[in-house]
Amino acid sequence: MAGGAALILMIGGIAWYVTRNVVSPVSHAAVVSEKLAAGQLQERMVVKGEDEVARLGASFNHMAASLQEQITQLATLSQMQQRFVSDVSHELRTPLTTVRMAAEVLFDARDDFDPINKRSAELLYNQVERFQSLLSDLLEISRFDAGAAVLDSEPTDIFQVVSHVIDGASPVAAEYGSEVRLTSRHKRIIVEMDARRIDRILRNLLLNAVEHGEGKPVHVSVAANQEAVAISVRDFGIGMTPAEAARVFDRFWRADPARARTTGGSGLGLSIAAEDTKLHNGWLQAWGARDPVPTSG
Repeated sequence: MAGGAALILMIGGIAWYVTRNVVSPVSHAAVVSEKLAAGQLQERMVVKGEDEVARLGASFNHMAASLQEQITQLATLSQMQQRFVSDVSHELRTPLTTVRMAAEVLFDARDDFDPINKRSAELLYNQVERFQSLLSDLLEISRFDAGAAVLDSEPTDIFQVVSHVIDGASPVAAEYGSEVRLTSRHKRIIVEMDARRIDRILRNLLLNAVEHGEGKPVHVSVAANQEAVAISVRDFGIGMTPAEAARVFDRFWRADPARARTTGGSGLGLSIAAEDTKLHNGWLQAWGARDPVPTSG
């Protein structure tokens, strides 16, 4: 009996030692890791002794400090970049307004010029308009980055906005030889929304679908229930790989940099559309496949 009790005590002591020196530090490391993942970058492990577990804890702390430093540097660089874009965009507004006024004067008087100068006036006007659009997009992005973008919501029939977007895109669709088709079981859907932002979202989606639809029909579908409204824009053009679909809302990203743009986009349209959607507590997704399977978006 005495020998058995001693054996039990020895096993208990070994278990206590293992728990204290191995299991507990591992559990502590797991807790610290979860805090780091949650953004508490200042968290560190308590290191005691000079054994292998202590060395592991020291290495863990070194890794955590390195990660904190790199994340802080990236956050600082991101803030500097956002501030630079915001400052440059605002500083360019005044000189661009002056240039635009001069371009409009030349454009309005272009019929009095010889053919070469007439064409130059037209090119100047079109490029200034494109620059104005880019600057507006940069200013809008800077508002999102600063958290200054707000909704101006009011009850609106979603079909009024959809029809307005389709009418506005009709000249571009005609140029590409595409037909925009609207389908829905509903005739009228009143939505609490910022009509200007919803218009911008749909315009970006529709123009992208037309541009990449290779002259094939583009389908716009509207559906709703008591909780939400869904709008899809689908083209049947060149398609996207899953990797490309995952990046379409990145700023300035293009699936094929060599592909010529004809609608004069800034490369920020879909990024702004995604931010506008978030303001409405909604979500925006893109999906598709390369030919010969039709593309959805």
